Amino acid sequence: MFGRRGTTTTGPVPGARPAPAAAPQRDVAAQLVADMRQTAAQPEPAQVKAATPPPPPPPPKKEEEPVRRRSQEYYDTKASIFNALVEAIDLSQLSRLGPEDARDEIRDVVNDIIALKNVVMSIAEQEDLLEDICNDVLGYGPLEPLLARDDIADIMVNGAHTVYIETEGKMQKTGIAFRDNAQLMNICQRIVSQVGRRVDESSPICDARLPDGSRVNVIAPPLAIDGPALTIRKFKKDKLTLDQLVRFGSITPEGATVLQIIGRSRCNVLVSGGTGSGKTTLLNCLTAYIDTTERIITCEDSAELQLQQPHVVRLETRPPNLEGEGEITMRDLVKNCLRMRPERIIVGEVRGPEAFDLLQAMNTGHDGSMGTLHANSPREALSRVESMITMGGFSLPSKTLREMICSSIDVIVQAARLRDGSRRITHITEVMGMEGDVIITQDLFLYDIIGEDANGKIIGRHRSTGIGRPRFWDRARYYGEEKRLAAALDAAEAVEPV
Repeated sequence: MFGRRGTTTTGPVPGARPAPAAAPQRDVAAQLVADMRQTAAQPEPAQVKAATPPPPPPPPKKEEEPVRRRSQEYYDTKASIFNALVEAIDLSQLSRLGPEDARDEIRDVVNDIIALKNVVMSIAEQEDLLEDICNDVLGYGPLEPLLARDDIADIMVNGAHTVYIETEGKMQKTGIAFRDNAQLMNICQRIVSQVGRRVDESSPICDARLPDGSRVNVIAPPLAIDGPALTIRKFKKDKLTLDQLVRFGSITPEGATVLQIIGRSRCNVLVSGGTGSGKTTLLNCLTAYIDTTERIITCEDSAELQLQQPHVVRLETRPPNLEGEGEITMRDLVKNCLRMRPERIIVGEVRGPEAFDLLQAMNTGHDGSMGTLHANSPREALSRVESMITMGGFSLPSKTLREMICSSIDVIVQAARLRDGSRRITHITEVMGMEGDVIITQDLFLYDIIGEDANGKIIGRHRSTGIGRPRFWDRARYYGEEKRLAAALDAAEAVEPV
């Protein structure tokens, strides 16, 4: 029937996102076949039921339901066709094709199967079915349409039948659904296996990343009661720059100039903010002004920074294996990178005792090091650094610890996600020193909320606090940036609300 294609084999899943070389090819193909055959446990009917005449045009889709839900009949038809596809195509041959060629090959075979089975469906329904099967074989199933959209910031899957997205700062419920929790779990396994990780009952929590750098978190049953919970923090295809943040109103041109000078002058920077406030984006923007001759080492839980310099070493933590051994923590990475002759150390997120090692690095000749952490204000960021070090088991006097913080951190940049969904840089704050047992800070730029317009959009303004000579003035002068710094601070005295 399909003589030019062999019978079923157990080669690797083909496509743009291949499984890692370390994973056995037989297991990957077997997982693919098992995923789609789960719905075919009941005997397959001799012929798929013919479709009824096309119904009248559906009413306009609601905003919160941008994609229609699939019926059980659709899933039964899809499973029947997929079973025939597995018997008709040689997966090992398919794996040698490029992504587009593999997709075309699958579409050709599925069209033949639909004709042989006398499946009656409209052209639009057939296109939907073809796209779904190609996504299941080559990609991430129902998630593919969402991953292709560049206007989505987050994808949140709460079990097989509930998928939310965040776009333009607002949450929306979609009509996208998985066939069942088993299919969702297989998609999660496919994602995390690409970076050599696993998620199952024995290891139900996993952080991973997609090939484009998007960050993925999976928490599976029994911890997730209603089915696997998958969260994807998407990255834009085009990396944001400070100039674009200025156009979005996140910071003024004068504030952006000050941030450029901070990056070029090798100030030690903490980027602070809440969840979804744009900390990683801002850190990426700051790293754009690092000199191309410098050796940079990044340490992250899941590699998502997009540095453009030529001399970058990227390090990533590793979870323990099945026996509970082999874990590499963030602190292990930070301690090791000190032996790698770094000029700048960038920590994707400081969340534990590695804060102590980062401060040590900042204090021992690695000026210009950067990191992010979760905090709602610059003052709270300093308190969190202190508490993380204390909870890590370091028994240092509070005053000694605070003196170390003051001598290590030069600037805190605070990002915030406002209630209308917009993101703003709300503080550019210097760490000045100690007065008694208290750390003294000084704000250079602030964002003041004035009110909101008729559409609920917040109106505010960035303003300079009038500090003529910040603490890093001498450092800026050493790098020849003092005139630009003075001009930016003077020009920021009076700005219009945005």
